[in-house]
Amino acid sequence: MSPGAAGLSFELTHTFPASRERVFRALTEPDELVRWWGPDGFATPSAEVDLRAGGRYRFAMQPPEGELFHLSGEFREIDPPGRLAYTFVWDPPTPDDRETLAELTLREVDGGTAVTLVQGPFATEERRALHEDGWTQSFGRLAAALEET
Repeated sequence: MSPGAAGLSFELTHTFPASRERVFRALTEPDELVRWWGPDGFATPSAEVDLRAGGRYRFAMQPPEGELFHLSGEFREIDPPGRLAYTFVWDPPTPDDRETLAELTLREVDGGTAVTLVQGPFATEERRALHEDGWTQSFGRLAAALEET
């Protein structure tokens, strides 16, 4: 690990026009996750979720071009509808991937729910930027999915 790599993380906040309970469900229920998870153009053919501390999750992700791959991890903290934390691991990983921790905090704001995500540490700036961009696009897709319901 290079010096300072432990500090490679990001924080992102997005406001959704829905209640904390509704947003929490969208972040944790398989039928909801397959509707919006992933960057623009990606599909999520399946999502398995064992929503309890120590429980695991596994999502199949299909990029617009390329092979199906998986994302999995373990839930570390579940406090509906205000907090969710889980590990984040790619399968198969690239050489610069490592397990990271994604921590989401949901708070009521005028007009909906603000979700703040903190994720890290990443091994490289490239992987950090890739995840931040992926979450930004995913949150856009989540907002659109919430508006449809």
